[in-house]
Amino acid sequence: MLEPERRAPHAQADDHLRETRLESSLVYEGHFLKVSRDRIRLPDGREAAREFIRHPGAVMIVPLLDDGRLLLERQYRYPMERVMLEFPAGKLDAGETKLACAQRELLEETGYRAAEWAHAGVLHNAIAYSDEGIEIFFARGLVAGERQLDEGEFLDLVTHTSAELDQLAACGELTDAKTLIGLLWLSRWQAGQWELDWQPAD
Repeated sequence: MLEPERRAPHAQADDHLRETRLESSLVYEGHFLKVSRDRIRLPDGREAAREFIRHPGAVMIVPLLDDGRLLLERQYRYPMERVMLEFPAGKLDAGETKLACAQRELLEETGYRAAEWAHAGVLHNAIAYSDEGIEIFFARGLVAGERQLDEGEFLDLVTHTSAELDQLAACGELTDAKTLIGLLWLSRWQAGQWELDWQPAD
């Protein structure tokens, strides 16, 4: 991943693409999502509107079992009206660090604790209409325990090899964006092309 200082020179080069906020209004505020409608100035000076979702941020965990298989969840997603296959994930609580959130979500949803963690990067999964960023973590040295699901949360735990997930993605059965990106990170790391900096759990 590029370091922030290496990205900085592009900021000025992108000025001809930048949109400027003139006015912002909160259209809707729910349990954890907010919808904003902004009036903006386009690069050519004209005005336009932008409607988008403000999100507190989230994490996703790619849990690696000792036998090489991956731990995933099958959960009904109401907007899709179907059960989706995905890596464990959840939203950040106020004041919570990214790693603490990842550790909490893994324990709550799967019952597993991990001996080692690696932060891979961030995924922006809906850049046209949301500011959501999903922090990607890898976890290994997993030890099983008891799940602590939230009230009203229902999900099944399943395991798959990376080859099986590749096949599910190829046939269109696996379509969750964050899980596909997690699978990409995994394959690049296993091929020695992308690095992961493993750290012991606190």
